[in-house]
Amino acid sequence: MSQRGVWQLNKLILSYCDWGGSSRGIRTFMGSHLTAFREINTQFEVLTELNRVVSVKNLSPEEILLCATRLKNSLGRKVVKLSTRHVTKHPSVQGTWTTDLKLL
Repeated sequence: MSQRGVWQLNKLILSYCDWGGSSRGIRTFMGSHLTAFREINTQFEVLTELNRVVSVKNLSPEEILLCATRLKNSLGRKVVKLSTRHVTKHPSVQGTWTTDLKLL
């Protein structure tokens, strides 16, 4: 819709899930009609955003409560695997301390 010749929509973001059943229609649209839609509507930007959500379909209320508690307690960051157990900004010149110290 334009008002006085100025388009009101600047950016269209299509959020979808790549495995969920509720996003099946948007995935089909993206595969068949999205390129033509972008070519016709050059006045605004069309972006796609992969948004994986936790599916609670056909779960009991107790299982939904467990999922909600897990989401509440999560940090929201991606898990990064550390190369060593000991992480420091200033590593010791003497090496990492261990409990397996053998004294003479």
